[in-house]
Amino acid sequence: MNKENKYQGIIPAFYACYDDAGKVSPSRVQALARHLLTSGVQGLYVNGSSGECIYLTVEERKVILENVMEAVGGKMTIIAHVACNNTQDSMELAKHAEPLGVDAIAAIPPIYFRLPEVAIAKYWNDISKAAPNTDFVIYNIPQLAGVALTIPLLKEMLKNPKVVAVKNSSMPVQDIQMFKDAGEGKLTVFNGPDEQFIAGRIMGAQGGIGGTYAAMPGLFLKANQLFETGNFSKAQDVQNDICRIIYALCACKGNMYAVIKELLRRKGVQCGSVRAPLYPLQAEDAGQIDVCEKMIAQAEQKAMLL
Repeated sequence: MNKENKYQGIIPAFYACYDDAGKVSPSRVQALARHLLTSGVQGLYVNGSSGECIYLTVEERKVILENVMEAVGGKMTIIAHVACNNTQDSMELAKHAEPLGVDAIAAIPPIYFRLPEVAIAKYWNDISKAAPNTDFVIYNIPQLAGVALTIPLLKEMLKNPKVVAVKNSSMPVQDIQMFKDAGEGKLTVFNGPDEQFIAGRIMGAQGGIGGTYAAMPGLFLKANQLFETGNFSKAQDVQNDICRIIYALCACKGNMYAVIKELLRRKGVQCGSVRAPLYPLQAEDAGQIDVCEKMIAQAEQKAMLL
């Protein structure tokens, strides 16, 4: 598979899978990976924000990636997010990912301290050097990282030939167009915010990586298919249903990822809960989760007719 085909389509952000005691569960990781493979999505983005990466140890992140690769490696595109809040651990994860055969590694900028762009570029390039034969994806998520990818910083990073893509989770879709221009035809851009997937595609994103994709992969696949065949009005209809479902997912007291994991449990895929300080499901959330489940089923039935 060439790079152009690898880095496109629907790529769910993979969830951390725990056993009933809250420890990473290799068997549950593999079961979720196989479930998503059979859903028809194009790849997985492992150990990112949706994977609760900042609450996992380096060793736990290694175990998760190893089991994803054992289950579906070579069968779909795998992008391993390796960023930690220090360079040494990030490089260790990058070195670990490369021999496993991942398609790319990815990294957010360091969080908490507001570093100058020269330091961010060095951080990313040091991580890339630790996996010198593996493609590198910049993860731009300014609302959480505290710093935004600028055009000068992107142009500096494009001096590194392993930089092939940006996972753009900033809210302005204009950023996608600007990053595409800066890449001069050599850069893939993934849409990040799930609520604007079709808008991002219109602005030039080749695909999307998102935290709610695993809850409703069929809807994102359908929206993408309608977009690619020029049925923009129908793609907008599916996107609107997706947005309303996301609002419903966020209406629970428990964290949205805990809600999605419960929806997956109802489908027979056990992922456990979320790791503190993320807030787990509460008994009062059950009714709203029923609403979410019904909304997804109705939207899927509607999409089948489009």
